[in-house]
Amino acid sequence: MTARNLRIGVDVGGTNTDGVILDPTLSTSPSRGILAWNKSSTTPNPSDGINACLHSMFSASKVNPEHVASVTIGTTHFINAVIEQDSSRLAKVAVLRLCGPFAKGVPPCVDWPLKLRSLICAYHARISGGLEVDGSLIGDINEEQIREQAEIIKSKGIKSVVIIGVFSPVDIHFHQEQRAAEIFRTAYEDVDIVLSKDVANLGFLERENAAVLNASILPFARRTISSFQQAISKLGLRCPVFITQNDGTILLAREAAKLPIRTFSSGPTNSMRGAAFLTQSDNGGGKGGEAMMVVDIGGTTTDVGLLLPNGFPRQAAAFSEISGVRTNFSYPDVRSIGLGGGSIVRKQADGKLRVGPDSVGYQLTEKAVVFGGEVVTATDYTVLGDEKLEIGDWELVVKKGLEGTLGEFKSLVKKMLERAIDTMKTSAEDIPVLLVGGGAVIAPDVLEGASRVVKPEWSGVANAIGAATARVSGVVDTVESTEVKSAAQVMKEISERAVQKAVRNGAREDTVSVVEMDHLPLQYIANKSRFIVKAVGDFDFSREAEAEVLLVPENQTEVDQMEDFAKKSSLDDASSTSNSKPEVEIDIMTYKPEIRGREWIISNTDLDWISCGCYILGTGGGGSPYGHMLRLREIMKEGGVVRVISPDDLRDEDLVACGGGKGSPTVSMEKLTGDEMMQAQLELYKYMNVKPDAMIALEIGGGNGLQGMILGASTNMNIPTVDGDWMGRAYPVAWQTTPVVFEEKPVFLPSTICDGNGNVMFMTQAKSELMVERAFRAALSQMGSHVGCAKGPISGKNTKSWVVEHTISLSWRIGRAVALSRAQNKIDSVAESIIKEVGGGESGRVLFKGKIVGVERTLRMGHVYGEVIIESTNELVEGMRKEKLKIPFKNENIVAIKVEDDGSDTILASVPDLICVIDAQNGEAIGTPEYRYGLLVLVLGIVASEKWTSTPRGLEIGGPKGFGMDHIEWKSLGKFQKPTSVIDEYGVARS
Repeated sequence: MTARNLRIGVDVGGTNTDGVILDPTLSTSPSRGILAWNKSSTTPNPSDGINACLHSMFSASKVNPEHVASVTIGTTHFINAVIEQDSSRLAKVAVLRLCGPFAKGVPPCVDWPLKLRSLICAYHARISGGLEVDGSLIGDINEEQIREQAEIIKSKGIKSVVIIGVFSPVDIHFHQEQRAAEIFRTAYEDVDIVLSKDVANLGFLERENAAVLNASILPFARRTISSFQQAISKLGLRCPVFITQNDGTILLAREAAKLPIRTFSSGPTNSMRGAAFLTQSDNGGGKGGEAMMVVDIGGTTTDVGLLLPNGFPRQAAAFSEISGVRTNFSYPDVRSIGLGGGSIVRKQADGKLRVGPDSVGYQLTEKAVVFGGEVVTATDYTVLGDEKLEIGDWELVVKKGLEGTLGEFKSLVKKMLERAIDTMKTSAEDIPVLLVGGGAVIAPDVLEGASRVVKPEWSGVANAIGAATARVSGVVDTVESTEVKSAAQVMKEISERAVQKAVRNGAREDTVSVVEMDHLPLQYIANKSRFIVKAVGDFDFSREAEAEVLLVPENQTEVDQMEDFAKKSSLDDASSTSNSKPEVEIDIMTYKPEIRGREWIISNTDLDWISCGCYILGTGGGGSPYGHMLRLREIMKEGGVVRVISPDDLRDEDLVACGGGKGSPTVSMEKLTGDEMMQAQLELYKYMNVKPDAMIALEIGGGNGLQGMILGASTNMNIPTVDGDWMGRAYPVAWQTTPVVFEEKPVFLPSTICDGNGNVMFMTQAKSELMVERAFRAALSQMGSHVGCAKGPISGKNTKSWVVEHTISLSWRIGRAVALSRAQNKIDSVAESIIKEVGGGESGRVLFKGKIVGVERTLRMGHVYGEVIIESTNELVEGMRKEKLKIPFKNENIVAIKVEDDGSDTILASVPDLICVIDAQNGEAIGTPEYRYGLLVLVLGIVASEKWTSTPRGLEIGGPKGFGMDHIEWKSLGKFQKPTSVIDEYGVARS
């Protein structure tokens, strides 16, 4: 029997198709086992380009096709179809939500770019089904409902369907999505069905988005992958065909045709793994060795990513965007900068050189000076500095007279690369840097922060090498109980499940190992944690003796199957959006909010800015406002009006209602709200037999900051929302409010909670607000771990005395400052812009700039306690020594502590003052659940309202003592300045 030991890797890019034939048994030899490599032009039908590439390699190497064990292909075709918004390659999709009474206010694709939404999102429905976080039923699926929806979708001619159930990724008993799909097919056979749990993990909207994108490209993916298979078959290869995933592992072609979204952005991952393979003798092949920074320099951009010691790239944060669509599937964490071989180099007005971000791109050989053109590029300077390089004509560059600025160019490129590398590092220690890509010649041989700089041979086809050496994975992401077993015991069991999943996916069992483990305790849920484990291994070729099953039979008469998917012009696509209302861009500098009399009418622009500001004021807690923002946007889209009034305009006799969500953020991101918030209000005021006159948010920080406006909207309670709240920030418990500061007896009774699934609980009498909080928290775990809460009303008179004033206005101003910084490309000064809006240097300050290098979390009494450690970076604090800041948190950030050189601690700020951590790259807030290694952050300190600081009781409840930190004494950051009311600034004066 012929030994099959050779592997072929192919990377099909937008411009070139790269290929390599590899013998793994020779991987430690000087040749690295590379028997042949090739770079060919990518063709409209990728089959032709692959065919040409492989044919060239076989001709050059005389390799016997019978010795080839596998062909692995990486491609950008599928993500390009989405990025280009190409209607010829994107199918219409219908979505069925198994959610019961939940996920009501935010329809599918609501936050997508307008054109993409109109191209793809064709129909949706909510039907019975879904699970609670503990695995119990929200409701069982309804066969009649499913059949009815199948007939509707069939009548509309939609052939791609997504079925998504609440908490379906942890549905190991009821299998609701699978059962629903089986029932659906009995009524509608000729249809593609995507189950959301097969695509991504927890996070309902993000998983749904990913599943819809996946469903939309399925027909195109089948044809494309079929063309890959035909190219392989033409050459007489009888071996399995794999497609690379974006996490560095592989899928059989027939499986990739079902989950093409898994291939998105696999190119940078392949480059990183290819670079690691080329340097394996120095680094242990990335398996148990050291972390390495891979710098892939192309013609226009440089991609920088961290390859972990386990041989796989570091993954991005919980959420990532694809062409404006927010998703949560695995994605490599790559930072791109405008530096490449074709980057244009010019002098600025101040006489200094600037490199990029614009580039001549693929026209380098026509426009660059070294090739006889007139545009000065990075390649020209590189050739000028090294006459030995066999690129173009060195004398042409010399004649251009660039010698005087050569040193400045080298220094600038060096600095750009060093900053990008430092941004991606997870510690201050030096790290090996591997340079790959066709533009790698422009990089220096020495870089600060690099223990060594390596430019491996064959780096130009590193992506194809990465494809050839990719492995098989198994991932388990689940919520499990730790009541009977310890977290360590549960983790061991989950790890075994991940290993077996990798084996089922095709890995050879004796090669499988666990490479990633994460344990996240769930807030407010007793003895429940989220466990995420990934195992990888080598493919078991002994299980694939037969040829790959072709998606299109080999004996079928072949036509150019890709003709149906020829890219349409923008004119062809115009009709798809001609009836859609265009998205209106506003001028931030001249924008004025709408004030009618003394009422502020909230617009979409206002809402975007307020949402951004709310999360920053959440001081790490309060949960993301994202889902609430989408719901409020839908209310306004359907004609709902949201009114905001100043607390100064309340009458003494007015009744001011209050409500919001209570429970675990993990639950709220998966079980989207239904009517529970509104039901709690209706039940309360039905019981009290009164009608409130206005609504106020319990806390401005996080998602609850928008709840007052949702409840007060004209489509709900139709009452104005007060420009203020009871915290001025976010706190972990509801008794940490200003009314409790000023009134020792319970002030919010009666209070009500509703789970949205038929259960209502009243609290009509209690000794204290603390007791109310404890009672409701105890009920949470039995009511789905997330409820709507309505608190008894406060009089207008007391509201004016107790409220933290104008916090909606403050959120608006903070959000506007962030938006303006982005629009003007001044994100480096976003922190200072925010400080200006909160009152200037006397009312806030930048406490620290740096990078997260450590995070610890634990669960106590339903709250996530932990500590984040931030270290200053050269990127942000040039010329200064490394400094450290640590921030303990209990859902929200509590104290900012600077670590001195002698190891002692200096308190920079503490509650009730606000300690806000924001993303240094976009100005957005980073919540404590989102803290992770490597994030560049800015830490702001904002002076708290005097409602907290003017009395000993306020400091006892809201200061360090309220968090059990009796040893810390609060010291004010400065002087509180009451936010200016938007209504006062832009509206008519009070009469």
